Amino acid sequence: MEPVTLLVVGAGGRGTIYAGFAEAFPERAKLVGLAEPRDAYREPLVAAHAIPPDRVFTDWREAAARPKFADAVIIATQDRMHVEPTVAFAELGYHILLEKPMAPDAAGCRTIVEAVKRNDVLFSVCHVLRYSRFTQRLKGIIRSGAIGEVVGLQHLEPVSFWHMAHSYVRGSWRREQESGPMLITKSCHDIDLIAYLMGEAWNEVASFGSLKHFRPEEAPPGAGERCVACGIEAQCPYSAKRVYTAALQCGLKGWRVEVLTPDLTPEALAIALETGPYGRCVYHCDNDVVDHQVVSINFAGGRTAAFTMVAFTSPRDRETHIFGTRGELVGDGRYIEHYDFLTNTKTRIDTDADVNASDLVLDKHGGGDYGLMDSFVNAVSKQDPSYILSGAEETLASHLLGFAAEQARRERRVVRMDEPIEKAWWKEPHRTPALESCVR
Repeated sequence: MEPVTLLVVGAGGRGTIYAGFAEAFPERAKLVGLAEPRDAYREPLVAAHAIPPDRVFTDWREAAARPKFADAVIIATQDRMHVEPTVAFAELGYHILLEKPMAPDAAGCRTIVEAVKRNDVLFSVCHVLRYSRFTQRLKGIIRSGAIGEVVGLQHLEPVSFWHMAHSYVRGSWRREQESGPMLITKSCHDIDLIAYLMGEAWNEVASFGSLKHFRPEEAPPGAGERCVACGIEAQCPYSAKRVYTAALQCGLKGWRVEVLTPDLTPEALAIALETGPYGRCVYHCDNDVVDHQVVSINFAGGRTAAFTMVAFTSPRDRETHIFGTRGELVGDGRYIEHYDFLTNTKTRIDTDADVNASDLVLDKHGGGDYGLMDSFVNAVSKQDPSYILSGAEETLASHLLGFAAEQARRERRVVRMDEPIEKAWWKEPHRTPALESCVR
């Protein structure tokens, strides 16, 4: 079969990773177009894939103004830039792989779903956790009946102290007006995972959380506006100077450093820390997203799930605990411990034990990146939507659960599934970050 031809819109971290599938498997996929406004991020991909000049664009609208020239488009723009290009390319007949979240509000999500259905195109959202080796093994155990009926689930997203500071205090997702609420921009992966594992519709949801620590009031005495000129920088765990310098020295590239500067030299990094947003003190940024949140969900049949997102953790994978009527599962993103009530035995499963070499090409998210691209390319090449685990309806359902949870947090009440979930407080002018979300 001919390789699936791809147009990539957005050559940031995620767009570049997905484009890497075509580089690794040229017999299955080929990158034939790219839209990216930044020269330093656009040109390396153009060169790596030998994209012809007439299919290189600085704005996605230029690509959408052309007759369709690829089988599918990968849209990896910023969160608030998802709806317009998705609708435009759906109207042109492109099959679409869209970076999560689908949109930062319910209305945008519904607009996208209507567009892809109206134009009958294949559509997948990058909920990579559904496609990971760990999740698929976990789902398989549940489906087998080995733990009986699932009664409860607990899931933890340990964001980690430095990732919180990087992306949600200093970075692009720090302000709700510019991206969306934390539960959607970061944790829609986790809400979607919970919905996938529970496998039934939710009935009602409650949530609590706030921006507790990363505020001016929490700044230690002597904290400066920037880490490069701060008297207590050496004692601060969130020091940008230490975090990014150490990453560069260790050869860690990708989104951890390249988002600061595409020139990976100590000199360029020093300039970025002195002048760019990632060199700011975490207590003196303009961030307003929560740094901790809990969500309680009641599913059909009285089954329950609890989710915790917290910034203040060590760097590690997500943790999932599933309680069944005949057994229990505890997982950490790689290993699963299965305790069987009948035999009183515990089995430890390494979900990486049978990993294929191809999975390791895109091995982020426990093979989820590879699984996502593998399924999408298969779906397009074979014109078979059954390969897609994160389609329009599934994603809309889990996003609506996330929006409802955020509504519950802000209104301090239980929100039911049959209520209209259309509010978007984060689009309104925001007050100075405070504890109003948890203390009246």
